[in-house]
This record gives sequence, C-alpha cells and structure tokens, in this order.
Amino acid sequence: MEIPGECEYRSSPEMVRPSKPTPRRTLYLSNLDDQRFLRFSIKYLYVFPAAAAVVADDLKAALARALVDYYPLAGRLRPSDEDDGKLLVDCNAEGALFAEAFMPGLTAGDFLNGNAKPHKSWRKLLYRVDAASFVAVPPLVVQVTQLGCGGMVLCTAICHCLCDGIASANFLHAWARDAANPIADEVLVLHDRRALRPRCPTRVAFTHPEYAADAAGGGAPLLLAQLIGQPLSPVSLTFTAAHLRHLKTKLRQCTSFEALAAHVWRAWVLSLSPPPSTKVKLLFSVNVRRRLKPELPETYSGNAFVLACAESTAADLVNGCGLRRVQEAKDRVNDDYVRSMVDLLEERRGAKPDLAATLVISAWTRLGLEDLDFGNGKPAHMGPLTSEIYCVFLPVVGQPDAVTVLVSVPQAAADAFHHHCCSFPILRDDADESPAAAAADGDDPIIPMISSIVSNNKQMDSNKTKQHQQLQGSDHLLARHDILA
Repeated sequence: MEIPGECEYRSSPEMVRPSKPTPRRTLYLSNLDDQRFLRFSIKYLYVFPAAAAVVADDLKAALARALVDYYPLAGRLRPSDEDDGKLLVDCNAEGALFAEAFMPGLTAGDFLNGNAKPHKSWRKLLYRVDAASFVAVPPLVVQVTQLGCGGMVLCTAICHCLCDGIASANFLHAWARDAANPIADEVLVLHDRRALRPRCPTRVAFTHPEYAADAAGGGAPLLLAQLIGQPLSPVSLTFTAAHLRHLKTKLRQCTSFEALAAHVWRAWVLSLSPPPSTKVKLLFSVNVRRRLKPELPETYSGNAFVLACAESTAADLVNGCGLRRVQEAKDRVNDDYVRSMVDLLEERRGAKPDLAATLVISAWTRLGLEDLDFGNGKPAHMGPLTSEIYCVFLPVVGQPDAVTVLVSVPQAAADAFHHHCCSFPILRDDADESPAAAAADGDDPIIPMISSIVSNNKQMDSNKTKQHQQLQGSDHLLARHDILA
C-alpha cells in the first residue's frame, strides 16, 4: 500500500529525557552488540484505532518515565578512544527523539486491507534524522502520526547495537505500562554487558559457518547477484495454527519455528532455482539467555542472541533435509559455542555474516509485540516499517498461534515463492521417499494446502476489508482487536 502525500509537522521534534536522574556512565558494548551488521535500527510500526489511541503528551510523559529504567536509550553512541573500531554508549541522558505528525487523509482502516504490505512510502511515518552517520542518530527515535479517523500510527526506531528483539519488546512493554499506570513499579533491568566479554586468551573452538564465506559454492555469486540486482517484491503469507499443525505432521518431532523455517528456506531456494550443487545457508537468531552459564536474566537489555547457521546443497534441501539441518544448527548453540563466537568477533573485528546464498530469518513471534497496550487497547496492526531481503516471522493480531511470513524476493521469483510456500510436500527428515514416489501414490498433498492457505489469506483480506468498512462506519467498533496483521 502506497501512502500518498507527506506528514505535516506542526512543531519541531523534541528530546524526551528521563524523568529522574539516571547513572552517568560509559556503557561497554559486547562483541554481540557491536557487530557491523547490527548498526541499524529495528523499526516497528503500530496502528492504533481511535478507541485505542493515546494523547501524544501522555506518551511523552510515559516515555520519560520508562527511560529511567532504560537510560542507555537516552544516551549516545560514540567510538571508543582506546579500542579502534569499537562503539560505546555515553549514558548522558540527552534523550530520545520524539516527533508528532499529522496525516488527515490516512486512516487506521487503510492498513487493514489485504494489500497493506510495507511500502517504501511508509518510511515517512518515521522522522528522518539528518545525521552524518549512524553513530550520530539517537538510539531511540519515535514518531506518532495522528490519523484522520482519530487513530494513530506509532513508529519506533531502536538501535540494534543496544537491544535485541527481546530487549526491545521489554522496553516497549515497560513504556506501555508506564502510560497505562503512571505509578507502576520499577523493573530491574540488567544493562551491564561484561558477562559477554571475550576470553583472554581468545579460544575459537568452532568453525562458525555463519561468518565463513568460503563454503558457499560455485552458484553462490550468481544467487547473490540475483538477489541484489533485481527489483524486489514483498510476499506476505499467513500460516494459521491449523497450517502449522499440518506442516508438523509431515515431519518428526519439532517446534513450529523449526518446521516453518525449514519449509520457508526450501521454498526460497526453489523459487530462486540455483544450480543443484550450490551451497545454501539459513541464518536465524537464537536467544542465548538461558543457554549461557551462568544464565542471563530475561530483563538483560543487550543483544543476547547469536546467529545459528544451517547449511545444505540446494539439491539436498529440496529433497527434504531442511528440518534436520535447522535442528542441528540450533542444538549447536550452547555456552561453549557462544563464547567461541564472542572470541571470533574479537579476533575478526568487522566480521560480517556470509550472505552470498543465504536466507536470514528474524522471528518476531512470542515476544508479545502485538499485545502492546498503552492503556486504551491493543493495536489493530503491528509489523515492520519496511520489507527487507531478510525474512521476518510476524505475530498475528488475534491469532496467537499463527505466523505471518514476510520477505522481499526478486519480482520474477515472487509467484514461485508464493506457490512453494503454499506447498507442503517432501519436507521430511528421513527423505526416504523420493519426490517421484510421493507423486506416484496418487494423493497430491500440494493442492489441498495451496487451496487452504490461499483461501485463508483471501478470507483475511476479506476480514480486513470488512474491518476497514467498520472502522469508517462506527466509532465504537474501532476498539476491535481481531484484525489479522
């Protein structure tokens, strides 16, 4: 969905500072924080109908209270004076940037129709900071856009060097709690990153294929050229709880994430059609808070994830090895593996993941992001501000066990990716039955599942269209929260 026009700013953005004195210190960033590929902001977009909207001044006041506990987000990044290439955070309470804008021609219902996938025009919903570099941008930028229907769009940009998905979700919920209940109890947040310092001497005990580019195979450069050399098209598909159960019955014991990750990886490779011998990879984040010894608390505010790497040839992946590779990659991540990765990043400053023939999946599910409530109700829509080349697993508002898959693929491959995502054949760990044998048994598993997912997504489009009409027709229906993202 393209958003016409421009935001109207009736006042200058302001810096929201913590409402109480906060520690003035220089915060060390771990090697997991200070990776080159994390030097960007996580951009969340929330659409609240009129009944759930909150006055901007109340949001600012609550943000000031939340920044007392999350004071690094009110600080500023800077290069280390002693460690070349390393970033630090000056916790100086300069504040988070808060902008209020107006778009009278836009309504909350516009985001609820079936074609409302992220579009580059959505970027106007987040204030653009005029800065010389990423380091000069405040770690937290917020824009509230008032809509013509009385609803609001809330966009946040949270510096990934400071927070991972869990930490950013914790912050957003703390902000929402402070808005709903100004006298809420303070939360003990762990900002200290020293538990993830590298060892001395460093001991890299694993190969870490997630950062090794030499194993990508001969077809990888062609695949990379295909990904970056063609216009991209966003594809969004929602897998209901029933779809995920069906997918898991085709596999041995596994989680919903493992099943869907293996399936989407296979569909992605099939749609791009690399040479069969091409080495392809899947990178996905693994929360290590409970995998470390000693464990880190869930309130740890930094990056406590590592990239797990599943590898295969394109031919083997198509024939059904994906689930086993995903599970093996996930199982490798323990305390030893994390310490080894921290040491690797110490030895190889500036190391970046190998993306030559790689799908990257970021799971935003099970973080409670869709349940954000500032006191008047939950959002009607939640998702990323833009669609990128990496794949995002999104929560579905009103369906806690469903997952929306959003990824941008080359335009020429979009239909094929959609088709293969809607197909559930040959995705099994044992791979003891060939594709030909599966097709020869007379029971084609593809057609019913394609029909089911396509029908389900059409139904959701219909539901969103009806909701759009209801949003326009009756104010009291604006409080409904069963809209599908």
